[in-house]
Parts: sequence; C-alpha cells; structure tokens
Amino acid sequence: MEYNMEKQHKLGKLHALERICMVLDQDSFREIGSGITNLEDAFNIKKGQFPYDGVITGYGTINGQRVMIFAEDFTVIGGTLGKQHGFKIANTIKLAIENRCPVIGINDSGGARIQEGINAMAGYGEIFYYNTMASGYIPQISIIAGNCAGGAVYSPGITDFIFVIDDISQMFVTGPKVIKSVTNEEIGADELGGANVHAQTSGVAHFHMPDEKTCFAAVRQLIGTIPPCYDGKSAAGPYEDPVRYTDNVEFNENLAHILPEHSNQSYDIHDVIYGIVDKDSFIEVHEEFAKNVVIGFAKIKGITIGIVSDQPKYLAGVLDCDSSDKIARFIRYCDSYDIPIITLTDVPGFMPGKDQEYKGIIRHGAKVLYAYSEATTIKINVILRKAYGGAYIAMSSKHLRADFVYAWPTAEIAIMGAEGAADILYGKQMKDLSPDERAAFRQGKIDEYNEKFMNPHVAVMHGYVDEVIRPEATRERIYADLLICRGKRSLEHVNKKHGNIPL
Repeated sequence: MEYNMEKQHKLGKLHALERICMVLDQDSFREIGSGITNLEDAFNIKKGQFPYDGVITGYGTINGQRVMIFAEDFTVIGGTLGKQHGFKIANTIKLAIENRCPVIGINDSGGARIQEGINAMAGYGEIFYYNTMASGYIPQISIIAGNCAGGAVYSPGITDFIFVIDDISQMFVTGPKVIKSVTNEEIGADELGGANVHAQTSGVAHFHMPDEKTCFAAVRQLIGTIPPCYDGKSAAGPYEDPVRYTDNVEFNENLAHILPEHSNQSYDIHDVIYGIVDKDSFIEVHEEFAKNVVIGFAKIKGITIGIVSDQPKYLAGVLDCDSSDKIARFIRYCDSYDIPIITLTDVPGFMPGKDQEYKGIIRHGAKVLYAYSEATTIKINVILRKAYGGAYIAMSSKHLRADFVYAWPTAEIAIMGAEGAADILYGKQMKDLSPDERAAFRQGKIDEYNEKFMNPHVAVMHGYVDEVIRPEATRERIYADLLICRGKRSLEHVNKKHGNIPL
C-alpha cells in the first residue's frame, strides 16, 4: 500500500499511518479492512477509486494494553466520510465493545462526502450508534488532528475525551464559508473552532496539546491510567490484601501549611492535590475550561481515583453553569467504571447574578446533585474550608450518600458566611443604630455566628461529617477508606428503566 505522506507533511501534519504508529507500541499495529474501497459511481467519482476509502482501521497495544484504533487520511479525498468509510469506523468501535478494550479515533476529515449523499449520512449514523453503545462500557478517545466539520464533530462529542492540538485542530458544525453565506458574519476557522476555542471557551475539548507528538504521548498516559472497560468489578486496583493499616502510615506535613490564615484569602488547590496523590500521577481534565473547579485522574499508592475539587484561586471556587457541567460529566465517567471519586471541598456557594440565572444555573447545578446522588462508586469527601449552602450539599455530602466525609479543623460548614448571616438575621435591629454602635453590634453577631456554626463540630455531632482529621493525615485516611470499601455494593435500588438527568 502506498501512502501520500508528503502531502500531509507539507501541511505540517503527520500522515494517518504515522499517527497510528506513534500512538501504539512499536510494531503492534495490525490493519483491518485495507482492501475496502468506495462503492459509489457519482459526480466524477468511480467505484473503487479511493484506497481503504480514506480511513485506516485496526488494532494494537499501548504499553501492552489492547486498543482498537482508526485514523482518517486527509490525503484521500480530504478524509471525507462515505458509506464504506463510516462503516469501517463503526466496525472498529463494535470490535472494541466486543473485545472490551478502549477505542481511539484520529479525526482529520472534511466531513460528509457530498457525492455519496444519503449513504454518507448512513455512515455517520452507524458511528453515532456504536459510540452510544460503547459509552460507559469502554473508554472512547478522540484526537482532532486536522479538520472536523459538520456531522463529523458529533462522534467526538459523544466520546469520553477529546484532544485538540495547536495550529492543527479545527471543529465546527458549520464552517466559515457557510456562516458567511447564511448570516453574513466573517470569521476565521481558528477563531470559530480552533484548539483554544474548544479548550478554553466552549469546553468541548478535554486536553489541549502543543503538538502531535506531545498529544500522542498524553493519550498513552491516559490509557495507562484509566480502566480498559467496565466489567462489573472494581476497576481502580491494585488493592493490597490483607489490609495492613499500620504498614501504610504516611503523613504529609506540607498539607498543614497550605491554607492561608484568613478564610477570604485564596490558594491553589493543586498544592493540596499534589500532597495527597502519588507523585506525577495527576492528569488534569478540562484544565483550561471553568477553572473555578479542578478535575482529573490520579493514583494513591497505585489505586486509580478521580479528583473533583473547588479552586479558590479562581472565582473563589464558586460553582457556576460551566463548572457544574464539568463536574457532573466527570462524575458520571468515573462512576461508569467504578473509579473512586475523591472530592476536595472549599466552596462558597453557587454563583449569584442575572447572567447565571439566565444561563440556567438551576438546571446546571442540578446536574451535580444528580450525578453525585446517582453514583454508586466509592465516594469520599474532604471539606478543607468553606462548604456553604446548597453547594455544601452538592459537593458529595452525606446527604447524597458519600461513603465518608471528613473535615479539616479549618472547615466552615454553614448556610452562608458569617458576615452575610449577621446582616440577614440582624439587619432590622442594626438599622436604627449609630454607625459605631452598628459596627460593634454587627461584629459581635459575626463572632457569635462563627463560634456556633463556622466549624465542623455541629456537623460531626449530627453525623454529617465522620471525623475531623489533620491535613497531614488526609492521604493515609483516604487510602485506608479505599481499602475498606473495595468491593462496595450499593444497597439502594429503585426498579425503573432510568432516571431523567437535567441536561
């Protein structure tokens, strides 16, 4: 088989086959369907004209782990999707489902092959169907290594993780030319759907990479971290057996010094995460989107976990529409594969304001409540500092059936901050006081509220927090919980087809 690699190289891109070989272990790729070609005679296209119908499909390994893979070849009629092209991709996903292994798609396509009409749309339909069947059963990873336009964007949109690459990736439902003709708006392809747009603004992309080589290495790392399929058993392993808590004592004294002295000061939640998880194991997802929360995969003593945390460094860690979506989808992914979810809570509430209400903060925030409530994997929550109002409930509280909830001594669990509470509770009484009297009275009520409510002890008394723990003991306590909860089975079950998640 001859490949037109130079054509891709002139565009600053690797060829489809080169990409496959960089993702997979050396010499592990085996092609499937190399003899399949286009079947249509239409608009100056002849039957059998396009080798492998513009997409290379097959299987191989990543660090010994089996994966199915396909890569669209832009040098063959622009990587456009015809019937055979679509059916080859659908078959690759189907084989991944049957063999319970991840599937990786490398997208570089001009979209549907217009010359094939409805048959091209049939090809997309098959892909979407098998994407949906695979969802929650095997990991699906999409690499946008060129154009991805029209119907082509919806397959990556269904998959679990999308990688975009600077100066190469472009994703949009309708391109600049169509937009110009319909709305008379002029916009460039990168401005419309480049890597920065989808990593930072739309939230479509989960990982943003500077070049192809870095991207493929990151895909390999991700495959080495997440479970290869759902098999009805705990997928997080390895777990040591028997449990020997005294052999695993490990304290991180640095954690005791991360939180600032005053609760209205910010800090970087990454410092807490790095103090809990194994060194260099944290893989952040959606790093550039909705930065007021941080999510990602990591390991604790070799056990894969999902991290969900508020980020006080951005917007004080408040929950808004975008961050709620970001958290909810990640929770559902982790729960699909029984990956334990570790929540680090420092949240002042849901974002107030007209803009958020108009965008549907009620609907978006409900997604977090629903996702945590529905999740039956191991759920452990550590309240670091603020846990206010409805956001306290939403962030993996006992009320949503977290297995264990801990609090650092600095935890503040209340409906709202002391200042706001004092103003609401005693606003009328302060109205007729002089400025000096008002200030003294208000400060006294703030101090009283702080003493009564702005600590974890009331929650401990009611059983809403299991223990107050020292920050430096957090890693060890989470690890012990992971060991004791391995093999967890949910006792609650309602006989229904499925729930109706707020979307």
